[in-house]
Amino acid sequence: MRHLILPLAVFALAVPVAPAAAQGSAVSGLGAAYHAVHGFVVGAAEAMPEANYSFKPTPEVRSFGELVGHIANANYLFCSTATGEKSPNAEDFEKVADKAALVAAVKASFDYCTKAHGMTDAKGVESISLFGMGMNRLGVLAFNTAHDYEHYGNIVTYMRLKGLVPPSSQQ
Repeated sequence: MRHLILPLAVFALAVPVAPAAAQGSAVSGLGAAYHAVHGFVVGAAEAMPEANYSFKPTPEVRSFGELVGHIANANYLFCSTATGEKSPNAEDFEKVADKAALVAAVKASFDYCTKAHGMTDAKGVESISLFGMGMNRLGVLAFNTAHDYEHYGNIVTYMRLKGLVPPSSQQ
């Protein structure tokens, strides 16, 4: 372990650090990871053939389509919580079976979240509650991004089981 500390310390000192003002806002700092997972999930939803939307690796887990629907539902839940708005989503997308409808739903949910990522830093640090946990609005957006990546990991497995290359491996 000691053999790793010195090289890591030297590397850390060699990496230039931009002044805080040049790094952008706290909200925009979440943007890269969010926009990447946005592209991965939408790309996977588009790439999976409609016949595989009912695919479940085991009977106990969500189908591919249910997984895409779950991500759409959750995006609306988390991003409306982060903004303090009433969710514009009135449908349970986990119950939708049609690929075109699910692709449209997940795209619309990410569009909604993209607007949430446009909040100011002042609004982003306001304290709110998510599932009884105290956090700030930025924390909810970060939680949403982590949730999207968690389920994108499931999507990768589903795609590989069907012989497809997931979007994150195509880059």
